[in-house]
Amino acid sequence: MKKYLIRLAALLLVSSFVAIGATRAADAPAKQTFVVVHGATAGGWEWKRAGQCLTDDGHNVYRVTLTGLGERMHLNGPHIDLQTHINDVVNTILFEDLHDVVLTGHSYGGMVITGVIDRIPERIKHVVYLDAAVPEDGQSIWDLFGGNPPNTNTVDGMMQVSWVKPGDKPPHSVAQSIKCFNTPVSYKNPAARTLPVTYVAFVPKDQSADGRAKKDKSWQNAVARGWTIRTFPGHHVAHQEDPRGVATIIEQSVNDVNKPATAPAQK
Repeated sequence: MKKYLIRLAALLLVSSFVAIGATRAADAPAKQTFVVVHGATAGGWEWKRAGQCLTDDGHNVYRVTLTGLGERMHLNGPHIDLQTHINDVVNTILFEDLHDVVLTGHSYGGMVITGVIDRIPERIKHVVYLDAAVPEDGQSIWDLFGGNPPNTNTVDGMMQVSWVKPGDKPPHSVAQSIKCFNTPVSYKNPAARTLPVTYVAFVPKDQSADGRAKKDKSWQNAVARGWTIRTFPGHHVAHQEDPRGVATIIEQSVNDVNKPATAPAQK
């Protein structure tokens, strides 16, 4: 009888551990494949900490560095354009044989991922625009923003910006070809237009989300397409300020479902 009770207790203990493990597994987020595209002048290095948070959560993460930027700055030059960068991401997905990709783009990266989903929508599971450009078909980023941004100038076909400093130690931003900013993007593939998309606006604490929405063309385009709109407290580089928080909102966005798109106004 004593041996039976010991065996029964052991069996119950094992069953408890199995049940706890199953509960934890059920609570854990599903494993995803994230492809992250950085913004202008930056590189995959800018997403290292946020990417590590996603990896720590059990996901596969690919931080693409666009040609001429980051550790690929030795390839930089005025010949590089938006299509070059679209090819960078498309080929990463194809040559790594990735499927059901959660494609994420920040800032200028929104232009890039727009071109990517137009090319290979069948490889994409969900799209997340993080404080990113949301262009119409045939627009460049300068078309979307109404011209080149202030405090910039062009030297030998390269856009110079104030946050790129000579002598900076890696990792650092670099100048970027103006062809990246004046090249139009294609967004006409019907399959791309049916993908579920989340638009996340980084909103500093001293700004109003409503005020931003009224003047932000990318936000307005996202609303018109029926995309899920989320906001996150932070500046334009919130992923560097709060990498854990940004990683979490990316994870939370994966299951967002689009609403019906707004019907165009009748003329």
